[in-house]
Formats: sequence, structure tokens, C-alpha cells
Amino acid sequence: MTKSRISKSTYERLANFRYELRKFIHFSEAAARQIGITPQQHQLLLAIKGFPERDVATPRELAERLRLSHNACVGLIDRCEQLGLVCRMPNPKDKRSVYVGITEHGTGILEQLSEIHLEEIKRIGLFKYLE
Repeated sequence: MTKSRISKSTYERLANFRYELRKFIHFSEAAARQIGITPQQHQLLLAIKGFPERDVATPRELAERLRLSHNACVGLIDRCEQLGLVCRMPNPKDKRSVYVGITEHGTGILEQLSEIHLEEIKRIGLFKYLE
């Protein structure tokens, strides 16, 4: 056997970090469902609200952030729009495109979920694995 350049403790930290991430994702998905939306709808709301330097994003930008195909992202946006979570508005910079923003209803749901998520992150100390 060859000697690894990575220490056993580093492997343990990586494995524990991945384990905590998986637990957090499971928690996140369950929290979204409890509030009445899908995990993907929650991710879309967060991607919009958390988009750098603005509170709207184009479908193409959202597809990139969510790692979805453009068509799959548009379908997700359509479903969220039907539920009153998001709305489309003209993109003043590009008439061929639209911006997607969060409605008041969507903002309320996202705030509830974000508070729950921040509490869970603090409770489990998720970021300690990166120190």
C-alpha cells in the first residue's frame, strides 16, 4: 500500500462534512414539504432572492444556479407562478428576456423556511467542518 498524501483526520473531516450536508439536505427537503412546497420550489425562491446584487433573475440565470436545463427551469417557474410564488416581469435590458421575481406570498414562505434553516445550521454547527 502506498502512503496517502492526505491524512486520516482529513478524510474523516471530509466524510463528516459530507454526512452533515446530506443530513441538512434531507432536513431542508422535509421542511419545504411541511410548509407545502416542493424542495425545488424552495430552491428557486432562494436562488431568486439570493441572486447577487438584485432580487430578480432571468430564467437562464436561474437554470445555471439550479443546475437545470433551461426548459426544466422554465417549467419550474411556470408551476411556481401558478401557485403565486413568483411573477414574471419585462427585462428592461433585453426585450427578448424576462425577469422572475418573488411575490409577497413567495417571500413569506421563503422567510419561514430561511429562519428554520438558519436555526438548523446553528444547531448542527455545519460550518465547523470547514475550519
